[in-house]
Amino acid sequence: MIDLKREGVLLNKTILDFENEGVLNPAVIKIDNDVHLFYRAVSIGNHSSIGYCKLNGPLEVVERLDKPLLFPEFDYESQGLEDPRIVKIEDTFYLTYTAYDGLNALGALATSKDLKIWDKKGLIVPLLTYSEFSYLSEGKGSLNEKYLRYNEHERIFENHSKTALLWDKNLIFFPRKIEGKFYFMHRIKPDIQIVVGVEKLEELTPIFWQNYFLNFKDYIVLSPKYDHEVSYIGGGCPPIETAFGWLLIYHGVHDSVKGFVYSACAALLDLQNPAKELSRLPYPLFIPEYSWELKGEVNNVCFPTGTALFDDTFYIYYGAADERIAVVSMSLSELLKELLLNIKNDEKRNNVKPPQ
Repeated sequence: MIDLKREGVLLNKTILDFENEGVLNPAVIKIDNDVHLFYRAVSIGNHSSIGYCKLNGPLEVVERLDKPLLFPEFDYESQGLEDPRIVKIEDTFYLTYTAYDGLNALGALATSKDLKIWDKKGLIVPLLTYSEFSYLSEGKGSLNEKYLRYNEHERIFENHSKTALLWDKNLIFFPRKIEGKFYFMHRIKPDIQIVVGVEKLEELTPIFWQNYFLNFKDYIVLSPKYDHEVSYIGGGCPPIETAFGWLLIYHGVHDSVKGFVYSACAALLDLQNPAKELSRLPYPLFIPEYSWELKGEVNNVCFPTGTALFDDTFYIYYGAADERIAVVSMSLSELLKELLLNIKNDEKRNNVKPPQ
């Protein structure tokens, strides 16, 4: 097991109108000794925007805006910008978030050169109904029945004026191009899927997605495996490049008598082919245990969305009970050693050696 330290609550909600119901699930990026957080701020009525604060080092808040940095401007995000993640690729910051219009929850993108001025690029995930998705993706065999359970919700909204689309959330870019191409993960419940290798984001056309879903099973990078993630999983933090693979901190969900429980989990993906899983921990990295994780807007939630590395100390920032932001820390090298002890059998012949 990994020696992990609970650093406690970093940010709480305030009396400000835009964040008086909760602050949670921050996008995190470290630049020099500063850590920038772009967090989901929720106002009463479940309307979300993106707030901002800056840390000196991993834990000291030195700046926090009193108004949202990004807020709803278009119909596709009319009820909120939720659960952002951020990476820097070359000279551009890529901030992805879930755009919610009151019915549909879909991955969207904004870019910036300076973390201050943002250019919204709109939705970049497919715009399909569940029927269209199932028709395309079942051409080569039936899907896991959980896809129907979690996604076929059109009947619930049959009187809604908008078309109910397939929810596609947890849109997360890899922090560099691989062989000159963008890679990113997204999540259609219950698995995590990956888009491998597009030179330009303009390639993400309806035809691209049609071909993608015709081979959908080839793009499932992680599926629920262990008891703590048996219900469904989803992307968490942007992948971290290590000598042993892409370190992925994700969330796993299992159902209990108290409802769904969200835990933080860890896996390694192949550096050159991130669609290939190398290893994952057979137990959760951390679970809801403390008061700030057990009780809130949604109970029993640890939802990791960002990280920062200071020497060998690895900080994970997460939404706690959908109401506040908290932090844990651990040794990165110890985490990697533990993951390498759980390397998949077909990878052991590669003789990967743990960090010293």
